[in-house]
Amino acid sequence: MTRRNGYALLAALVAVVVVISAGIYVGFSGILRDRDGGVRADGAHPRSSAAPASTGMWVGSWSAAPAGAEPGTETNGYFGRSIRNVVHTSIGGAGARITLSNLYGQQPLSITHASLAVASAPNSPTALAGTVRRLTFSGNTSVVIPAGRQVLSDAVRLQVPADSDLLVTTYSPTASGPVTYHPQARQMSYVANGDLTEEANGARYTEQSPYWRYLSALDVLSNEAEGTLVVLGDSLTDGITSTVGANRRWTDVLAARLRTESGAPRYGVLNQGISGNRILSDGYGRPAGNPSGLARYDRDVLGRAGVRAVVIDLGINDILRNPHQTDPDRIADGLRELVRQAHARGLRVVGATLMPFQGHRGYEPRLEAVREAVNGEIRAGRVFDSYVDFDRALRDPYNPRRLLPQYDSGDHLHPSDAGYRKMAESFDLSTLKATRGAEL
Repeated sequence: MTRRNGYALLAALVAVVVVISAGIYVGFSGILRDRDGGVRADGAHPRSSAAPASTGMWVGSWSAAPAGAEPGTETNGYFGRSIRNVVHTSIGGAGARITLSNLYGQQPLSITHASLAVASAPNSPTALAGTVRRLTFSGNTSVVIPAGRQVLSDAVRLQVPADSDLLVTTYSPTASGPVTYHPQARQMSYVANGDLTEEANGARYTEQSPYWRYLSALDVLSNEAEGTLVVLGDSLTDGITSTVGANRRWTDVLAARLRTESGAPRYGVLNQGISGNRILSDGYGRPAGNPSGLARYDRDVLGRAGVRAVVIDLGINDILRNPHQTDPDRIADGLRELVRQAHARGLRVVGATLMPFQGHRGYEPRLEAVREAVNGEIRAGRVFDSYVDFDRALRDPYNPRRLLPQYDSGDHLHPSDAGYRKMAESFDLSTLKATRGAEL
């Protein structure tokens, strides 16, 4: 069945589901979180008394790590405009909730209306008929998110299909200052003038955007999922050279394998990649744009819903970016600290070897030696519970310091679509099952 035919079939199913699932119900609602992900108990809105109408567990279906403040939004933000984020689900469920972020804001962000809907077709701003749901926060349609904080919506009852686009729309009536965003979406979203949050027809959403704004997570309530797999990474995980709107990041392909292959753990997959991310060093700004893997680990990984396992693909930017980290032991120790924190939560951690980059403008023989030393530690079993060998899967067997041409996007660092697929195919899915290995 083609993806487009699948959407047509979904429309027929939703027409039936809507009759029995039009209500709104509450899960964890209106919870304010600070920049580090800690829960704050100062949500001022009264909690709705509606009871959950479904059972199951909350798992992550989609996410995007807040990476910084969007340039050009320092004064006004996007007041008086509706932002319709298009996101792609890794797993389905019978209910949903979202996380909105003002982590990089400098003043409170007022959201007066927000909605969630199933898209009528891939990459479309138009909602499937009957699927638009008004979102609430502790029972209220509006919420004020303090600077540096995030908020979790109430849950809505909605049949959320796996491997499909959802539309999350927000409206802010007042100038908010810097907009928290994720710049490498590889997905076009939409903007419209006025409050069109509950307008199903996308015709008035005429402005396209390559960013995700304010939205940082979508969870679903599932009876079938076993938990969430969270991937911590950099641009290789963010998929910055994958085809826009095609969902060909390696995490997308891995999610498909987990949904369909016999014996695979049924996990939702969360992509927490940030382009340029490092293990040890933050980016610039206060708060830091592009915080290090260590700095954002609790918020972006350990704090996600239903986490059972973690994949870590970090380290290449510690080597490549100035100031170059040329001590492989420091990189390996940073990775071990991430593993230690995950083990304290009872989580299994699979790490990735660092892929080759000869031919890239930043290549130097001394940096290559660091990469090989880090990979040696990983392969020796001294870092992770298990590892996936991205290096061996994508390197040129005749020149192992370079990517195989068919897997190279052309910059000799980032993969092509075929390379991303190969990365996902190189996993032994049994290593992702939530049984932690020995302490390292």
